[in-house]
Amino acid sequence: MKIVTFNIRGDFGIDGANNFDCRKPLILRRLAAEQPDIIGFQEVMPHVQRWLRQSLPGYTVVGCGRTADYADEAMTLAIRNDAAELLGLDVFWLSPEPYRPGSRYAHQSECPRTCAAAIVNAAKLGRPVRVYNTHLDHLDAEARLLGLRQILRRMEADAARLPMPAVLMGDFNATPGSPELAPLAGEDPPLGLRDLTAQLPLTFHNFYRGQEPCCKIDYLFATPQWKSAGVCRWMDEENGVYLSDHYPICARLTL
Repeated sequence: MKIVTFNIRGDFGIDGANNFDCRKPLILRRLAAEQPDIIGFQEVMPHVQRWLRQSLPGYTVVGCGRTADYADEAMTLAIRNDAAELLGLDVFWLSPEPYRPGSRYAHQSECPRTCAAAIVNAAKLGRPVRVYNTHLDHLDAEARLLGLRQILRRMEADAARLPMPAVLMGDFNATPGSPELAPLAGEDPPLGLRDLTAQLPLTFHNFYRGQEPCCKIDYLFATPQWKSAGVCRWMDEENGVYLSDHYPICARLTL
């Protein structure tokens, strides 16, 4: 399977030549060329999710906004219909009340954070797998730690109920070795999760504007059932226009 984590960059109209409308053709050409089986998008605004549904007719595109009225940015999953079938989906908030829309931790930015958890029946593999897509808080390290711990507890509970190969992907807003990533470090991480992106350099480049330092904050973790057949960044650029302010990460995985 080909699985991608892709922070598509919120359409805020402040990126000049890299505004979302300018990036659309490049995004569609890359997706058409690669034909990923599963894509986990972050920073998907409602009109961008509608555009994805219209522009990717061969995919099931699902997700909901993070605020109390299900608006604003979504953790969106796109499942290629001829490669896999979406069997189940739920979105939970990273908070003490995970099923109260718009809820947050006390120490956190004003932005609620969510995780989309899906069961996908992969025709290529002949069995279902679990996919978790998230975007941790951009301001508060404690909120990132609490959110990651919450996701890992959910993954462990899911595995205890019905074991399946699983992947966890997204924008963690933390560089390798950051204290908030400690739950995934060490020799015995939960569920045996390993970082398939460990050898990749920076993933966030901010269109190379110099306003924020370039760094690696995007990840794709997998349980031991998975074998990696290669991981790369999509580094498309045409006349200063990029796919996003992050490089999407593409992993080719087998069981």
